[in-house]
Amino acid sequence: MSRGGQMKQGEEMTLTHEAARAISAEKVAALPATPTQFRCSICGKICVSLEDLKFHCAHEHPDSVAPLTVTLTVNGKECEVLIEPHWTLQRALQFQLGLTGAKQMCDRGACGSCTVIMDGRAVLSCTVLAAECEGKRIETVEGIAANPKWKPLIDAYCKWDAMQCGYCTPGFLVTAKALLDRNPHPTEEECRAALSGNICICGTYPRHSQAILEATLKMAQGGE
Repeated sequence: MSRGGQMKQGEEMTLTHEAARAISAEKVAALPATPTQFRCSICGKICVSLEDLKFHCAHEHPDSVAPLTVTLTVNGKECEVLIEPHWTLQRALQFQLGLTGAKQMCDRGACGSCTVIMDGRAVLSCTVLAAECEGKRIETVEGIAANPKWKPLIDAYCKWDAMQCGYCTPGFLVTAKALLDRNPHPTEEECRAALSGNICICGTYPRHSQAILEATLKMAQGGE
């Protein structure tokens, strides 16, 4: 596999935990501190600055809502992000910062696939406006994967097959991490209660509690 994670012709797909952690760390390190492009969302014109973009929108699309920037602290890095006032946090993370772990699935706050941690609390990023997140500390699954501390949790998820298609898995994992942050030794019932807002169409529910409980034991022992 190449450094960028793309497959070469004839190469089998193998991805170790260390390689996955490195890819996640690269994504976190590559988060742009300031907007790299000022594109009009209506006509696609690229402007040289935010002021130029606002001028363009005011004169070419007078009925449109003016774009703005918001400063988000994502996975420990401060990022100024160009958004529109109606954008959700999930959209800003995916399309402006390239963080695809928080999935857009139901887009109604019902499935948990878009879960991120904000100021220590698991939240649904599809129901939070990015404009409301100024100054908030946001953690995504990419940041969790890049942190060696959480290797036991990821390993346990793999061992117990707590995923099938994997689409909902980032939301479950983020929710599990938020649980362990506030309660390092949860019971099985507490695990199930914490994960009750996450939906898995593949039906992997029993495996999640098993994975979390095993991870707590390994983390308590200080092992990876």
